[in-house]
Amino acid sequence: MTSEPLPDPRVREVPSTPPGSGGLVDRYGRVATDLRVSLTDRCNLRCTYCMPPEGLQWLPKVEQLTDDEVTRLIRIGVEQLGIREVRFTGGEPLLRPGLPGIVATTTALRPRPEVSLTTNAIGLSRMAPALAAAGLDRINVSLDTLDRERFRQLTHRDRLDDVLAGLRAAQDAGLTPVKVNAVLLHGLNDVDAVPLLEFCLEQGYQLRFIEQMPLDAHHAWTRGRMVTAEDILEQLSARFTLTPDVEERGSAPAERWLVDGGPATVGVIASVTRSFCGACDRTRLTADGQVRNCLFAREESDLRTAMREGATDQELADRWRVATLGKLPGHGIDDPGFLQPSRPMSAIGG
Repeated sequence: MTSEPLPDPRVREVPSTPPGSGGLVDRYGRVATDLRVSLTDRCNLRCTYCMPPEGLQWLPKVEQLTDDEVTRLIRIGVEQLGIREVRFTGGEPLLRPGLPGIVATTTALRPRPEVSLTTNAIGLSRMAPALAAAGLDRINVSLDTLDRERFRQLTHRDRLDDVLAGLRAAQDAGLTPVKVNAVLLHGLNDVDAVPLLEFCLEQGYQLRFIEQMPLDAHHAWTRGRMVTAEDILEQLSARFTLTPDVEERGSAPAERWLVDGGPATVGVIASVTRSFCGACDRTRLTADGQVRNCLFAREESDLRTAMREGATDQELADRWRVATLGKLPGHGIDDPGFLQPSRPMSAIGG
């Protein structure tokens, strides 16, 4: 019922290109066409796998990219570097005051990228119409349980009703397919796999489970306490008949399964136990203008300083190309010397 992990990428010679040409190609022949843009490190929830209950020290405003700086870098990515998908993340991107304008500017680019948003959905019931009007294509919503008390334990906030209202508003606004992302934790919500899938099937949402990754601010993650893809599939198989989806997965992180013969599917993103690094096509931009090649990268490349010192679009594009060459073949979680990145998920962007 499970698939084999993707093989490590084969090392290929990357053709040399003169400065000012070519896309974001790394030394292993992978091409980044999917840009994840963190618009803020702030969040209005305190999910236990992301940050402590008291929150974190937020980036000073002066260090964050302005709206114009964000859209300039996205434009460079789309027009010069072959970016075809843009996903806005956080922290919580709905906390960014200029979000609708940033979305509208991005969807006006040519060639037009696919533009989506990952959110906890608090405030989405109010903002969904404006985001749809700005051209946003679809929404991903983080929701780890439908039980009010467990939601409060997980997030340290009593906001489940707001999240459910946001999901409905996104669907009503046509921001579809609405995808739900869920992380299961031992001893907290590890009993919620089946209820979540039943809910998503009933409402017409697409559910994807994500293995907990070592990106928590307090570095408490251990592999032994992680709810694995195998654990999730075992729970779901006790209630549903799951068969592998034969549709080509490509660079998508989720391994998909037909539920009771389809057409509905459920996805499992086995970020830790079944690495898909060999097919990775992502590049990341943090809220303070740093390029990251991987969620687990220990190094970043600074575009903000160069931009504020007067770098041209071409110079910024070349810096981004050079940064991409340093992308490692895999995330290295299984390496004995693996160290978590200093930034937690909220400061990187999902």
